[in-house]
Amino acid sequence: MKNEKFFLTSLLSWHLNENSREMPWKGEKDPYKIWVSEIILQQTRVQQGLAYYNRFVHQFPNVKTLATASEQKVYKLWEGLGYYSRCKNLIRTAKFIHEELDGHFPEEYEDILALKGVGNYTASAIASFAFNQPYAVLDGNVFRVLSRFFGIEIPVNTTQGKKYYTALAQTLLDKKNPALYNQAIMDFGAVICKPALPECLQCPLQKKCIAFLKNKVSILPVNNAVNKQKKRFFNYLVVEYNETFYINKRIEKDIWENLYEFILIEANSLLNEKDLLKNEEFVSLLKGINFKVKLFSEKTSQKLTHQLITAKFIRIEIEKPLHTVKYFSAKPNELKSLPFPKLIASYLAEKNVPLSSI
Repeated sequence: MKNEKFFLTSLLSWHLNENSREMPWKGEKDPYKIWVSEIILQQTRVQQGLAYYNRFVHQFPNVKTLATASEQKVYKLWEGLGYYSRCKNLIRTAKFIHEELDGHFPEEYEDILALKGVGNYTASAIASFAFNQPYAVLDGNVFRVLSRFFGIEIPVNTTQGKKYYTALAQTLLDKKNPALYNQAIMDFGAVICKPALPECLQCPLQKKCIAFLKNKVSILPVNNAVNKQKKRFFNYLVVEYNETFYINKRIEKDIWENLYEFILIEANSLLNEKDLLKNEEFVSLLKGINFKVKLFSEKTSQKLTHQLITAKFIRIEIEKPLHTVKYFSAKPNELKSLPFPKLIASYLAEKNVPLSSI
């Protein structure tokens, strides 16, 4: 492919002389910290993930501290970051390394790749940054830089595209210093070759960039993904008895696994008071119990990758305890230590008053 030498020389020159992007994990050689940073940054913007990373490595500075921590504590620290399967895999992998590998992080690419929750990109990042092994990283930044500079119109989300980009990235990789190259191209995509409003006029690759020369910057890379979004409606019953609230831990293979929530009635729409009082789940839950429906919150939403959750919180006071094994009661100070989905955590935080007054 033409211009490979120009691309590599210009990219590394920019990185060594002009790249001022600072991140706490840049230059890091500890595979544990690199792993944590990469897992946090999966599906998360750097601006959001930065604070989580700092708190995480402060609280859990090594594999042992993470592996032996209570899962509730780990999830609470992760609260608000989303994509909780990442946190679940982080815990499982930490326990595996601590218990099965005597705390030694695997050093070979294939062994790293075999870890739960680690894909090709993360394995390549750990192998190259921690152990200087010749594996090229491929994330959104890298796809974008390669597609635009070389004018590649093969969709990045196809089998053909992934194979093509993987081969190209591996060909371009500086085998003697893979960490330097990988950091350079990722930073370049974040700082110069940005998704929107790229800094083309300041780009050192501009004069040989196919996308710039052919006015295709806005259409590259090509992505054929079609995101079909499922809409779900959550009616949360904030049921209070004697200054305690009824909650449940989500254990199903669904969103927010291992997080806590109030009593949930999922329906085809948000319920008004008339609909609520006729709802079978509601009637069964409060059968034989005097109650007072006090307040319906405004609707609120949380957008997930393939789902849009719209919710309403319904405040209810009851005169005697619920007869239920699914839900348990917790005092306000106990709720503060539990991990909730962002949607619920935001609802509680916005009140800025004692939970007994929500």
